[in-house]
Amino acid sequence: MTWFWTALVATLCWGFADLFYKSGADPEDRRSHLKTTVAVGIVFGLHAAYTLIFQDIGFDWRNLIRYAPVSVMYILSMAIGYLGLRYLELSIVSPVENCSGALAALLGILILREMPESVFTWIGIVCCCLGVFLLGLFEKNRDAGEIAHQDGRKFRTGLGAFLLPLAYCVIDTLGTFLDDPCLDIESTWLLNVTEDTIEDVGNTAYELTFLLVAVLLIVYLLATRKKVPAHKPELKYRGARVAAAVFETAGQYAYAHVIGGAAAVTAPLVGSYCVVSVVLSRLILKEKLPGKQYAAILITFAGIILLGLAEGLAE
Repeated sequence: MTWFWTALVATLCWGFADLFYKSGADPEDRRSHLKTTVAVGIVFGLHAAYTLIFQDIGFDWRNLIRYAPVSVMYILSMAIGYLGLRYLELSIVSPVENCSGALAALLGILILREMPESVFTWIGIVCCCLGVFLLGLFEKNRDAGEIAHQDGRKFRTGLGAFLLPLAYCVIDTLGTFLDDPCLDIESTWLLNVTEDTIEDVGNTAYELTFLLVAVLLIVYLLATRKKVPAHKPELKYRGARVAAAVFETAGQYAYAHVIGGAAAVTAPLVGSYCVVSVVLSRLILKEKLPGKQYAAILITFAGIILLGLAEGLAE
């Protein structure tokens, strides 16, 4: 049962990462999402350094370039996700972002002509698409894109803001679409990898690329700080960003060590970590949505879990 507890750790870590991403999104700082990206990149870089020093994965530095298309997609999607959390509730953002599995399945059908054999996959795709459509529709009607006031701060709602987590979903799906053949030992374009090391090599290349992006963003933030209106961020935002980065890295590490075990259970368990995010947002952030939006979220949850179950049964 070790795999179950490891999968549970991954699920909880990513759920708490979402919570701290939202807590670290300073609504008064238009560069808040860039600072979150920097925090994640630094922690990822530290983990990559640990892997290179203490694990023998035979890392070839040319893989930074070879894995770059995948890394860029993932990093861009995450930065857009952080931006979305400045404007939308975590209860909305997390379920929409986690529908990338449904979109990946749709791309497989439309581009690769790979028809799903499991009825769970078909139902999951329908539920995810329907749930996201309803969330977008309800968010469009909610305040009609005007400024809503919550806890004395201003948040922009409406379809424009909703497009941010949707963009995350699309770009993350493209990253997954490239990642799948790259991490398959028979089709990979990575160098000096084996069945045992290919995932660690890919993950290390991704983390190092994220670190490079973080360094470039630090240079950009320092170079442009005089052009930005004076704003002194509260310490809580900085701490939340670091906490989010730590939980993100821990979740990723745990997931990497559970992929091969009891996939029929671990896939839907880990894939539905957004349930944890929504529960935490309700309990800790005190987010409140209209009942119809929670109904749309439940439909989306059902689709995500069914897709994970279908993936697990196919293993």
